[in-house]
Amino acid sequence: NSIWVSTDHDEIEKVAKQFGAQVHRRSPEVSQDSSTSLEAIREFLNHHHEVDIVGNIQATSPCLHPSDLIKVADLIQKEGFDSVFSVVRRHQFRWSEVKKGENKMTEPQNLNPAKRYRRQDWPGELYENGSFYFAKRHLIEKGYLQGGKMAYYEMRAEHSVDIDIDIDWPIAEQRVLSFGYFGKEPLKEVKLLVCSIDGCLTNGRIYVTEDQKEMVSYDYRDIVGIDLLKKRGIQVRLISERDCSKTLSAMQLGCVAKVSATNKLQVLEDWQKDMGLSWKEVAYLGNEESDVECLKQAGMSGVPADACAVAQKAAGYICKSNGGCGAVREFAEHIFLLLEKVNSARKQ
Repeated sequence: NSIWVSTDHDEIEKVAKQFGAQVHRRSPEVSQDSSTSLEAIREFLNHHHEVDIVGNIQATSPCLHPSDLIKVADLIQKEGFDSVFSVVRRHQFRWSEVKKGENKMTEPQNLNPAKRYRRQDWPGELYENGSFYFAKRHLIEKGYLQGGKMAYYEMRAEHSVDIDIDIDWPIAEQRVLSFGYFGKEPLKEVKLLVCSIDGCLTNGRIYVTEDQKEMVSYDYRDIVGIDLLKKRGIQVRLISERDCSKTLSAMQLGCVAKVSATNKLQVLEDWQKDMGLSWKEVAYLGNEESDVECLKQAGMSGVPADACAVAQKAAGYICKSNGGCGAVREFAEHIFLLLEKVNSARKQ
């Protein structure tokens, strides 16, 4: 019936409201590093007596899909369960722990070594994955998120990712790109990539020779990325605020380019209209303040790792590579992942 974000942080509150959520300002008492989700939920219920069922969605599980939540809500509202929580099926053999100094052997926990079977032939076990916990009010008031008439909801393995420590981030990022939720609108293939030359295709440095000729450097991986995009039927166009015609001619990329562009957004809009594309079919890779409006408008947007702060904030994807050091190739791979998702959705 309502979607709330519980937080004590001003910026999180601002973003939550921007996307249509209501905000519960969490008190300092339940905002400590040691505070539990249950404590925050109980405080919320103290201020909202109209709520009788709470779905606690964990921010550390970014691949959760709305279809799962709808089914779980039905389990409580229509099938009479008091609590429902998420699980995932794992195929891992467990052994007992032997602590240092103990004079004993490890023992199998869920297998018989004498009749060891292939893990792919084993149905596996269900583990909590921490993605969500739904419970009725009376249970939460007693201090439980699970209890009464309980049910689990088994999530697909590809949607089950939990961020606990730093090394979980890159795994989560790739899972979201491949299996994340991209909104209600049907996904569309990217048909045009517009790339800012200085700071994206090149590292932004300009070398001047004694006879006043300019030289720039670029990464061959980025050239390969552009070629791969073209082979997939995606047009690549380049844009720059300065006149770098001679540089582009020397690089022999075979791309349409607009140099001395004083208004990048206007150029982008003209290209989009001329090609008859929707914004969702346009990708943009930029790195400067002059790219911000283009990054906001494009259906898919990215910046190199060393882009300016305002550009990073406007982009949907931040590359791990710097400009001129493989960022274009990396962003191309990002586009290919989306295309795979589009094709997968069509087959379904």
